[in-house]
Amino acid sequence: MTEQFIEQHMRNENGTLATYLEPASSTDPDMAAGKEALSESLGLWMQYAVLQQDKQKFDESLTILKSYFLSPQHYIRWKLTPTGQSEVSTNALGDDLRIVDALLKAFSLWNEESYMSLAKEVSSTLQSIGMQNGYLVDFHDFKQNQSAQTLSLAYVDLSAMKGMLRNHLMQEPIFERHKNLLLDMPNDGVFYPKAYQIPSRQYVYDEQVNIIDQLIVGLHVTETGQKPAGLLAFLKREFQQHHQIMGQYTRKTRAPAVAYESPAVYGLAVMLALKCDDPQWAEQLEKRMLNLRDQNPAYSGGYVFNNNTHIFDNLLPLLAEVTLNNNHR
Repeated sequence: MTEQFIEQHMRNENGTLATYLEPASSTDPDMAAGKEALSESLGLWMQYAVLQQDKQKFDESLTILKSYFLSPQHYIRWKLTPTGQSEVSTNALGDDLRIVDALLKAFSLWNEESYMSLAKEVSSTLQSIGMQNGYLVDFHDFKQNQSAQTLSLAYVDLSAMKGMLRNHLMQEPIFERHKNLLLDMPNDGVFYPKAYQIPSRQYVYDEQVNIIDQLIVGLHVTETGQKPAGLLAFLKREFQQHHQIMGQYTRKTRAPAVAYESPAVYGLAVMLALKCDDPQWAEQLEKRMLNLRDQNPAYSGGYVFNNNTHIFDNLLPLLAEVTLNNNHR
């Protein structure tokens, strides 16, 4: 149902995925607005196609990637206008790694050489241009030739890096350095830091914590063989006591900082629960997530509130559903 909603209502005319249901003008170049398209959405859709083992869907996404997102300098533009023009000269590391991960998994499924060559191309750009002191960074501006000095921990996609290592697209010392970043990462008993500042070698925390970021970091932590125990315990307690998890929390007080729930939060929480061998909790979370769907009868299958929705709040629930279904097989 959610897949149908996305296909019917969240596609631009050129096939790119719109970020929001409602059109709007961009007021901040660093934020996506209205029908602008993100490399993040494309990567999630490619991951969905791989999980569904749907080669046609994957190949359609690949055509969009090559036609619109891939620049002549071999980097992936993080944002496009609704008509597929690029007004940015930067990439976004987390999105790039997600796409590389999908390409490598698709290669192992269907053995198409073009998947591997594109994964090589993107991996090579990231490591030849977008690194500081041996670490990948959040973004590189290819016009200004400047790199970020931070690495957001949600971007340390160890699953993708394992695939890169296995396929000789990343050297072992670089992989180990990023793995150790997660293994050595402090936490405050519940929450993880937001980012690693490369020049100062410091981990930095947000005082208002975005639970989506925390869950993504938690998923990366499971790739090290550990469980995000403090975060899991907190979220389970929240869910048991209040039957919901809010989108953001204040770090010091552990109190909700916002009054909304996010379908994306539940989608990621379902996937984390499954990774941590807790299918029972995953099912409870999915039930809560599905309660947020179909609130607007005009948009069957969509997570639409006040006549609008973010693509993220539909793609992550969709990924969670298929992951849970595959888990039942």
